[in-house]
Formats: sequence, C-alpha cells, structure tokens
Amino acid sequence: MNHLLKVPVLARRAFSSSARQLKNKVPEAQKIFQEDNGLPVHIKGGTFDVVLYRATMMLTAAGTCYSLYWLLVASMPQKKA
Repeated sequence: MNHLLKVPVLARRAFSSSARQLKNKVPEAQKIFQEDNGLPVHIKGGTFDVVLYRATMMLTAAGTCYSLYWLLVASMPQKKA
C-alpha cells in the first residue's frame, strides 16, 4: 500500500521543472536574425547555416532529378524480344 502513496509524488517530480535553469538564448538569436543588414535569413546564422542550406538544396535538386529520371524510364514502353 505504501507504494501506491509514492506514485503521485514521483509523477510530480518527473514532470516538474528542472533544478538546473538554462539561460534563455532566444533574445540573443532574435537580435541576430532581426538585424536589417540585407542578408537572407538562411545566411544570418553563420557558416554552418550556409553549408546546411546548400546541402539541403543540392539533395533536393538531386532527388527531384532522380525522381524525374525514373518517371521517364517508367513511361517508356519496354522492347519485346
């Protein structure tokens, strides 16, 4: 019976806020991304964001070309032997 009395206490501990408070970095990021410096938002984050954006665009273009290739192959009738 004692175990059943501990369940609400354990549940409250599991879902309470953490003891270690993290610094809120959102205001700093807002200052960076809201600057009026003429840069697109995908470049304002720095070198990593530029590399990530370019890799995403390359993979998207390659995937589109690959899909179009297989649609073309599927649309061609097979030659009968």
